[in-house]
Amino acid sequence: MLGYIPLPLEPRIIFIDNMHLTSSLLGFVMRLASILVPSPTMDKRGGVAYYDPTAGGGSMLINAGDGYGEPLNVIISGLSSPAVLTYDGAINYARAVGFSEECFGLHLGGLMPANLGDGNGWVNQTIELRQDYGDEGIGTCFESLIGGDHFRIFVQNGTAADSGALFLAVSQEEPSTENHNIVPDGYDIGRDNLVTAAVGQTSYGGVKYNTIAQNITGLLASGSNGINHGIAQDGIVTLLTVTID
Repeated sequence: MLGYIPLPLEPRIIFIDNMHLTSSLLGFVMRLASILVPSPTMDKRGGVAYYDPTAGGGSMLINAGDGYGEPLNVIISGLSSPAVLTYDGAINYARAVGFSEECFGLHLGGLMPANLGDGNGWVNQTIELRQDYGDEGIGTCFESLIGGDHFRIFVQNGTAADSGALFLAVSQEEPSTENHNIVPDGYDIGRDNLVTAAVGQTSYGGVKYNTIAQNITGLLASGSNGINHGIAQDGIVTLLTVTID
């Protein structure tokens, strides 16, 4: 709760001099301003929608090995409903927008770490979710076979920058016959597909979500420098704020 300004229960007349009046009004205005203009470090959890990882020595690229990275191109805001930002809540929300856990819960390939500048250093992905083609049971098996969109989740929850935000590395990959390499322009395509599926009203398991999106520039450098597979991306990071209705 941001607080309130107590009001007298009954009207009364108070006689004060001009100096007292000026001081009182100034104090009132300053207090009112502190209530109406939220501080960038005060909200439901750590204070902001997210913290810029690079400000804390982190990176907007996850470590894909061999000196290359993949972009963290979607952020689920720390100002989202708290239930969305939990492990189970994130999975349920993913199902509402067309993604599920990996085929039979099996992960093929290596884990990738990210440093979100929160004091935790390089931490492996929390989970990887894949496009389920409308079937949360076995649909991700099709994605593993024929390709599609997928994303890895990283949680910004260290003591140095505890926003609670979920950073997503989203991309579209080729079929297993192509070793699941990223398709041309696959980072931007994957991001845009996820955002398109998420924005507006969605639901799963009796939970209704409302999602709004905001594109952010300046967090992630555009181009292909340091990017896995040498695939250029436009440098846009989309911030999703998800509320449970």
